[in-house]
Amino acid sequence: MKELNRKTAPNKIYPEKVIQFGEGNFLRAFVDWIIYNMNEKADFNGSVVVIQPIENGMVDMLNAQDGLYHLNLQGLDNGREVDSIQLIDVISRGLNPYTQFDEYLKLAENPDIRFVISNTTEAGIAFDPSCKLDDKPAKSYPGKLTQLLYHRFKTFNGAQDKGFIILPCELIFHNGTELKKCIEQYIELWNLDEDFKNWFESACGVYSTLVDRIVPGYPKDTIEEIHARIGYNDKLVVKGEIFHLWVIEAPESVAKEFPADKAGLNVLFVPSEKPYHDRKVTLLNGPHTVLSPVGYLSGLNTVKEIVEDDVTGKFVNKVMFDELLQTLDLPKEELEKFANDVLDRFRNPFVKHFVTSIMLNSFPKYKTRDLPGLKIYLERKGELPSGLVLGLAGIVTYYKGGKRGEDTIVPNDDAAIIDLLNKLWATGNTAEIAKGVLGAEFIWGEDLNNVAGLTQKLTGYLDSIQDKGMLETVNSIL
Repeated sequence: MKELNRKTAPNKIYPEKVIQFGEGNFLRAFVDWIIYNMNEKADFNGSVVVIQPIENGMVDMLNAQDGLYHLNLQGLDNGREVDSIQLIDVISRGLNPYTQFDEYLKLAENPDIRFVISNTTEAGIAFDPSCKLDDKPAKSYPGKLTQLLYHRFKTFNGAQDKGFIILPCELIFHNGTELKKCIEQYIELWNLDEDFKNWFESACGVYSTLVDRIVPGYPKDTIEEIHARIGYNDKLVVKGEIFHLWVIEAPESVAKEFPADKAGLNVLFVPSEKPYHDRKVTLLNGPHTVLSPVGYLSGLNTVKEIVEDDVTGKFVNKVMFDELLQTLDLPKEELEKFANDVLDRFRNPFVKHFVTSIMLNSFPKYKTRDLPGLKIYLERKGELPSGLVLGLAGIVTYYKGGKRGEDTIVPNDDAAIIDLLNKLWATGNTAEIAKGVLGAEFIWGEDLNNVAGLTQKLTGYLDSIQDKGMLETVNSIL
């Protein structure tokens, strides 16, 4: 079995045109695949420099394979089963700014680089006032990006044609607006000159986007079979579904520079991404976030198993159709069609999407994906949506840690959230746990104990899960 690199698998070298913050499965299965197709079909002629956004990451693994990896796309395409494997060759190199800060800043000196793309999770687009301009690097993603932009501005003396087109892929509504706000806060905090501020405003574009593709990640259960098919020992194989959608709220001028639509891809440049965002976040990501802890604590491991189970499948339908769908304002028939399409994607026979991977950063995900629906449902129906509240109880219980059978539960979230949950669970008092979680304003931006009935309902579900188990608790609300 050959090792995978550019000596064993020679490929064309493209000019570096894209800086990508994030080296994880999603960006490699979505954005880098789109750039691969633009190179193949639309003469984009560009490669990607990957930036590791946190101190511990995987750019070393990426560089060991010279940026090469295989993408395994599986699913139903107009009723036809597809199981394809492609060698993706668009990543030129990876950089760790924590150990290669000077090399990172030098990217701003490359006149060919035009695009900045990111996916740093929902928690990544945030302003951290402790960041300084002379940090090597700034801790936050927006801080790192501002450092890069400022160096770009100085290098090219504010040339208007040397701005960046910035496309965040984090699952936050108006992610471009939020990222731009953070950059503007750093400009003010660091007392950067007015000329730079004007250049950022006029020469750079930060555009909101919506991304949609389910990416289970590394296919550990079929990796030997895949290695046999490709003939390489590829440690970075990533699996994704066939379906893809990228909605970019940007003018036609951006579409001309980033010709994904000309490559036959489902990439839309639109005046407003809001209708697509509301539908997708509410009816795909919202159920994803709550079905994961509920299903896992019911003894199931994958999205497909949970959707097809007699009990948890009904829970997913309840959350989607009876609760979240009721909070949207698009035509009911359109919403029901989209929801049923989502269920088909969840049932994809090729994809083994382990819910433990979805559980990363569950609290920020619940805040953006499910909390808005919970509030709208309460406002419209006069009662709390039991499925969504039970989903939150599932997250809180999952973060208790401990064991599920032989498996050790290891929550993965911001250290402050993990610390809070550890302290709350140490009390052994579910009422205190519910009150403490809902009152954590650093998570929610507000005190959710003020939401009528929520503290009591969450406490009741926590009690039920502890006393009867998750499966019986789910049954009780169906």
